[in-house]
Amino acid sequence: MNTSGKLKSLLEILIISTRLGLTSFGGPVAHLGYFHEEYVRRRKWLDEKSYADLVALCQFLPGPASSQVGMGIGIMRAGVLGGIVSFLGFTLPSVVALILFAIILQSLDVADAGWIHGLKIVAVAVVAHAIIGMAQKLTPDLKRKAIALLALVIILLWQTAFSQIGVIVLSGFIGFLLFRQQTTDSEARVNFPISRRFAAFCLTLFFGLLILLPVLRDVTSLGWIALLDSFYRSGSLVFGGGHVVLPLLEREFVPTGLLSEEAFLAGYGAAQAVPGPLFTFAAYIGAVINGWQGGLLATFAIFLPAFLLIVGTLPFWDTLRRNPKIKGALMGVNAAVVGILIAAFYQPIWTSSIISSLDFAFAAVLFSMLVFWKIPPWIVVLTGAVGGLLMSYI
Repeated sequence: MNTSGKLKSLLEILIISTRLGLTSFGGPVAHLGYFHEEYVRRRKWLDEKSYADLVALCQFLPGPASSQVGMGIGIMRAGVLGGIVSFLGFTLPSVVALILFAIILQSLDVADAGWIHGLKIVAVAVVAHAIIGMAQKLTPDLKRKAIALLALVIILLWQTAFSQIGVIVLSGFIGFLLFRQQTTDSEARVNFPISRRFAAFCLTLFFGLLILLPVLRDVTSLGWIALLDSFYRSGSLVFGGGHVVLPLLEREFVPTGLLSEEAFLAGYGAAQAVPGPLFTFAAYIGAVINGWQGGLLATFAIFLPAFLLIVGTLPFWDTLRRNPKIKGALMGVNAAVVGILIAAFYQPIWTSSIISSLDFAFAAVLFSMLVFWKIPPWIVVLTGAVGGLLMSYI
């Protein structure tokens, strides 16, 4: 492809991904549906099997699956630069919105605001919905239900900086032992325009930063290094989508006093109201801590692992997905994600949001709006904010 043709492809990717970033409400599952409609059915940039293959890879990796699918489609269309452009278009609209929300929120007294309490109740409904959907998919049998229960108990009783990592490693090992004899389906091969050498470099960089950043944090004591480390580590360890990043980020910033619990949950509620990936919640936290510069740094740091992993694994995906031992370990990790999410649902979400029978009744209404009546999330968020404000006068 010549230079003008590549620029045209990049511009096309930017326009389409930005439109998706402005209109894709409803979370990662909905995002994958939007992508399928736009890239497979309408534009035919890739066929059904190739799309399914890419989605399978992104479900296999830690990080924001829908964002990684978008990156992968951009890479297939115009190389690594296409992946970067696709990511920027899909992510920036919600990043800008949440940074602005954080800046506005800092000028207000949020601790006792009724609408903030309403947003916290929205978080209860949203995470409950996520738990039900993920449990049905990721813990269909008694063995995986037991792994989820083990993860839940450990996370609640052993609340340290290493509990999340320990649970993920332990669950992967249990999954390897229990499910290593799983048969694999025959799937089509997909070619990606990335050399194995460059892919290996990206994987090396991924693990190198995961090890190096905590060391630099201790040695330098620089605020921006600490911010980079916290968000990079959170983005590296999230299996199961954006909702699972909640306990990681909460444990990074709330106990240290960098962010109040009220501000944390208010931002999480607001993140439901914007389109695009839920990982952009990091932009809100970064902006609360260090203004718009912190918001941009946090966004870069939390999405960088996802980008390095998708680029680093694309050329090796065919080999990995046919390995039953790796597949078994992943089944264990995915089951643990359910337990981790239930633990986050209890603390901090439930314990700080549902403090009266009225709160519980309102959460039930919001949950029903979201799950049974299929009302768009932004309307549910708006209802939560208004309802919380009205409840403060009761």
